Amino acid sequence: MAGIVSYGAYVPLRRLGPGTEGWNLPGEKAVANWDEDSLTMAVAAATDCLGDIDRRTVDGLYFASTTTPYGEKLAATTAAWAADLRTDILTADLTDSLRSGTGALRMATDTIKAGTAKRLLVTASDLRMGAPRGGMDNNLGDGAAALLIGNTDVIATIEGSYSISNELLDVWRANGGKYVRSWEDRFVYEEGYLKILPKAVGSFLEKCGITTEDINKAVFYAPDLRRHRQVGSQLGFQPEQIQEPFFDKMGNTGTAFSLMMLVAALEDTAPGEKILLASYGDGADVFLLEVTDKIAGIRGRRGMKRNLSSKMIMRSYDEYLAFREFAASDPEKPGGASASVIHRERDAIYALRGVKCRVCGTLQYPPQRVCTNCQAKDDFEPVRFSDKKGKVFTFTLKYGGDIPAFARPMVDTMVDFEGGGRAIFGMTDMEAEEVKVGMDVEMSFRTLGAGGGIHNYSWRCMPPRDSWLEKETG
Repeated sequence: MAGIVSYGAYVPLRRLGPGTEGWNLPGEKAVANWDEDSLTMAVAAATDCLGDIDRRTVDGLYFASTTTPYGEKLAATTAAWAADLRTDILTADLTDSLRSGTGALRMATDTIKAGTAKRLLVTASDLRMGAPRGGMDNNLGDGAAALLIGNTDVIATIEGSYSISNELLDVWRANGGKYVRSWEDRFVYEEGYLKILPKAVGSFLEKCGITTEDINKAVFYAPDLRRHRQVGSQLGFQPEQIQEPFFDKMGNTGTAFSLMMLVAALEDTAPGEKILLASYGDGADVFLLEVTDKIAGIRGRRGMKRNLSSKMIMRSYDEYLAFREFAASDPEKPGGASASVIHRERDAIYALRGVKCRVCGTLQYPPQRVCTNCQAKDDFEPVRFSDKKGKVFTFTLKYGGDIPAFARPMVDTMVDFEGGGRAIFGMTDMEAEEVKVGMDVEMSFRTLGAGGGIHNYSWRCMPPRDSWLEKETG
């Protein structure tokens, strides 16, 4: 039986919330850093999902988003390279709909059942923008989820699924447009969400021969908290059956929303419990899952709980607008990375692969031809450094650095990796005044900007995410 083998999630560290000058709303909104986009967040969720799983066992990666970095080029291949997966795998982007995440889940499940693959990684991520200071933008948050789908060691089996398609201009973004748009509220909800999602869930429950009373946890998409409560009541679920949607903690994360809520449900579930998952967007997808006793074996995931608990409250709304202006800047501006250099160095740049000397066992990054310890030549095996911890050996603050002015000073660090390897990385998600020699760091896949139509990705170091647990300084 096909099902979920592992799960992961990512919520950006930064939030708009109480304490943010100019925010003036009681809840919080998750905000991607200036060097994050939908692809980097997907890689972070995938890394959380894979944990210590052997990445050679993964046969494919699907990337779902309405905000892909390219109009013509697979983001899934870049994500797979950053996740250090094999090259003989399936990769696909699923785009242009808020139900792309569950569409990828359905496709992965069917592929596993067909025997074409044994394990597929599904990622869903979005960084959607509404018009600044508008109600829609206030409600939109950024985030990502990842699910590893397989047919062995599953923590939750996928018992069935159901989909309906619906043609309706309710919420959309034109090709090349910056902002999400919507039609008049009454039309959008009465002809769209409030009609289609309950219809799909009701038809699916009837098809399965079960009722809402048989469901332990209901996970379903909603545009906002009001409609989420309305549909939950309309379907007949009791409040204790409904998964918390976290609108007041991160906002509506678009394509990733339903899968992120599913991750949250899996974090607090027990063997034998049934989960209903439903998403919406140009129709609806519905799934029934049953948790197995393998759920107890999931350890060490940040998931939703630890991601939501570790945060940095932004200083001002103007700072947020500067982040968004940078995110929406023209990738076609002059300059940019060299495609040939990226290709030549893609193992070191994207997968953050170093080497281990086969003679003396010394780990080295960047990759070398001659061992720095025993001087053996061209006798190495590749080693992934992206999931290794490190310490700051030394650092420098650059007030004129080649990063946006609002993010200065830039912090360049010399990092010593555990077990060996030393290299220079920019630091992100930090307070510059708190950086010091000897501090712990971990690695994070980020964008270095765009130019000439090329999005330039690489790795940065950052203070351990858990160091921000319950810390809300700006």
